[in-house]
Formats: sequence, structure tokens, C-alpha cells
Amino acid sequence: MNRLELRAVSKRFGETLANDAVSLTVAPGEIHAVLGENGAGKSTLMKIIYGAVQPDEGEIFWQGVPVTMANPATARRFGIGMVYQHFSLFETVSVLENIAVAMDGPFDLPALAVRVSDLGRRYGLEVDAHRLLHHLSVGERQRVEILRCLLQDPRLLILDEPTAVLTPQAARRLFEVLRTLAAGGCSILYISHKLDEIRELCDSATVLRAGRVVGSAQPRQASAAELARLMVGADVPTVARGRAAGAARPRLEVRDLSMPPQDPFGVTLRGVSLAVNPGEILGIAGVSGNGQSELLSVLCGEIPSAPECVLLNGEPVGHLGVAARRGRGLAFAPEERLGRGAVAGMTLEDNGLLTGHARGLVRGGLIRRRETARFARAIIDQFGVKCVGPAALAGSLSGGNLQKFVVGREVALAPGVLIVAQPTWGVDVAAAAYLRQRLIELSRSGAALLVVSEDLEELLQICDRIAVIHRGTLSAASPCAGTDVEQIGLLMAGSDAAAPFAA
Repeated sequence: MNRLELRAVSKRFGETLANDAVSLTVAPGEIHAVLGENGAGKSTLMKIIYGAVQPDEGEIFWQGVPVTMANPATARRFGIGMVYQHFSLFETVSVLENIAVAMDGPFDLPALAVRVSDLGRRYGLEVDAHRLLHHLSVGERQRVEILRCLLQDPRLLILDEPTAVLTPQAARRLFEVLRTLAAGGCSILYISHKLDEIRELCDSATVLRAGRVVGSAQPRQASAAELARLMVGADVPTVARGRAAGAARPRLEVRDLSMPPQDPFGVTLRGVSLAVNPGEILGIAGVSGNGQSELLSVLCGEIPSAPECVLLNGEPVGHLGVAARRGRGLAFAPEERLGRGAVAGMTLEDNGLLTGHARGLVRGGLIRRRETARFARAIIDQFGVKCVGPAALAGSLSGGNLQKFVVGREVALAPGVLIVAQPTWGVDVAAAAYLRQRLIELSRSGAALLVVSEDLEELLQICDRIAVIHRGTLSAASPCAGTDVEQIGLLMAGSDAAAPFAA
């Protein structure tokens, strides 16, 4: 008997048909992948299963019995847990309290704190249970979501891009956890754009395109290229890096930056130094929570430093704010695409205006609406953002499509320096290849790019040099050519087994 069965499930949002008569089955102990491009309807379908969205048509069967998933609480009573791509956490309370609200029974916070700590150590998902949620990085929040689900002993676990911010070693530990759960009879629905991990982990796959089921596959018997072709309906473009420009005066420099965190639970930066030349991409790898967010806040101007600690084109700018640095040619795409990179309740046109206003979109203090709409439309068209147009609210887009818009907006500004965090997080394979190629092209046009990512495959594909940050200390940068992925992963984890990285 199947653990879960969907029969002809459909869901419409206004004029958009997100799911069109989708059917699939998941057996006990099966790890089942759901594949598709951004906007293919994967996340909507998972929310229907979890009770967060109600279908317009179709039936859901649990253990062969028709059921109505009225809300997430109902789904949890059936034994369904879900880790969202956009996390469902409360910003103003602690990690422990975020976990407690999803647990049945009376609150026993001290006992729960011990369970959280033990489970985190067991699965390599450590996080301080007493930290306030809004102090955590994206990667740390993902650990909270995963731990919260594992503590509920789920019978069906839904994971939406669970390894996006994990090291290779941590991802393998998670795979071991998932295999152990599956061996015990837990069913797993798994969404990821990392096709190699789909092939390694999953027993079967259902492929969605434009809200419809267009095929199925046995991932272990298919190549990554074949799976990508099923998803996209065409061959996925390759990324050509080309050569970096020769040595020149750095466009962006950080000199011996040491700074205590603004957040009492944050990371102290210790003697951070780096330089990014015109025509070059420098990558920074690291597990979330090791100082990346603190460093990015200093570099973009949200947190001031001593003037000489940060230089743009040789000029000290550490004391300048965000607007002043943008006026000098620096652009920034943060990892928090919703809330920091874009305002959910504003249209894409107005979100384009937030950082693109200096591109002739405002004149004499007045917004030039025609040019603003044209700017947003150009980003939508060039970066393949699936939406109804510039008037679409940012919050209505899928995670991957919003990511394409936020990164595309900064690339479209043609900055002299671009700092981007997690550039292809949650983006499908074809769109990721396009975004990476645009970043490379921007650098080869003479811009200096600093890319912070936990996706080592991405960094090695697009970067010329790479450094590792751990507990607020940045390693010397080394050429990507010939770099050992395992060694970087060990450095990211702070392992004593890691060898010196710098060439």
C-alpha cells in the first residue's frame, strides 16, 4: 500500500495554473524526487501535501484512505513534516521556541533543549538552541528547520532544497540520515536542483514542467544531463569561464579587518584581508554562521568600519554607507532575497527601482514610470523570470524566480564591483547555468566580483581564486585550478585534518 497518493491535483492562483492534474505515488521507505524548473509547481504541490495550500481539484490518499489536509497541524498529526525553501520560522523568538511550537504535547523547554543539542551533534546540524532566530544566517536557519522535522519522527518528510547551504561532508551526513529514516519506513519527498545528489540519493523521480507531470525516471539509471533534459525540455547550456584579466590595481580591497559582531551571538572578524582585481571572480566558501554575514554587512556599507579597512578603486570607503558605496560603483545581491534583496509586497517594477534608481529612473525627484517598467521588463526577459510582468508582486514569485530577478537587477546595473551571496540558491539547472555565465561575462568586461557561496561546485565553476572563511578568519586565496573539493570542505568545517589551503 502506498504511503501517499495524489490523483489529478490542480491548483490555480488567479490566471496562473500552478498544478495541472498532477498525480504521483510514494511508497513507504521510498526517497522520491520531484524535479522541475523554477515555477514548475513543485513547491505549491508540496504545500498542498502539507496542508498549507488547499487544492482546487483532485484527491489525496494517505495509507490508501482519502484525506483532507486542512492545515499543517493536520498534516503533522498524520506524520508529515516539511522543510520549506523559504523557512517558516518566527524571527523574534529563540531557536528552541521555534522548535517547541511545532511539537505536540506540553512544553518542556529544558528537556527539548537537550534533545535539540543531542540530535544536532548526532547529525552534524549543530545550532545554539537559545539564540534568537533573527541573529541566525540562512544556513543556520535551515538546520533549525531540519531539526524541527526530525524531532517529530516523521512518516513522510518533505525537503525543499535541503543541501543548498551545506558542505559536501554535511550533505553526505544528511544523506546518511535520510537513508536511515527511509530504511525505517519513513517516506521522503525530495526537491533539489543538484542533479548529482538526486542520482545518488533518490529511488525514483517525478518531473514537472509548467505545472504538469511530463515524465518519470529512475535517477540512478539516468545521467544528470538526461534528467536536466527532462526538466527543461532541451539541452542545458554549459558554462564557459575563459581567462581572467591580468593583474591590475584591485577594485575591492579589505585590509586587516577585525571587528566584534553587532549581534551578541555573532562572529568576530579576525584580520580579514582580500583583494579582487578587475576581470576576476574571487570566491569565499564557508559553512553558514562563520562570519560571512558580518563580512558582507561591512563590505556593502551596512556596518561601518575604519575607513582604510575597505577600499574601492584604491579609495578608503570603510566609513561610507550603502548609498555612497553604490554611488562609487559597488552593487550587492544578498542571500536573503525576500525581505533584504526584495520587498514582498512591492511590485517587481518598484523593486527594480530600489537599487536601479540611479540609472535614470528618477529625474528631478520624480520617478520615470515608463523607464522603471522598461528596466524591470528587461530583467524579466533577459533572466527568464517567470511572472505576469513588472506589476507582479515580489512575494508572488517562486524562490528561484525571485533569485533570478534580484541577481539580474544587480548585474543589469553593470557595476564596477559586484558582491553576491548564494547567487543560484534554489535556482534550476538551466537558470543557474545562465546566471553563472552572466556573472562570468560581467567580470570579463572588467568588473571585480566577490561571490560568497556554500555551493563548492558553483564556486569552482565560476571563480578564478577561492578562499575559505571559518570562525571569522579568512584563509589566503588560491587558484581554483586543481583545487581539492574535499580539502575545501574540511577547511569549511574547521577540521584538524585539513591541510593548509593557500598555494
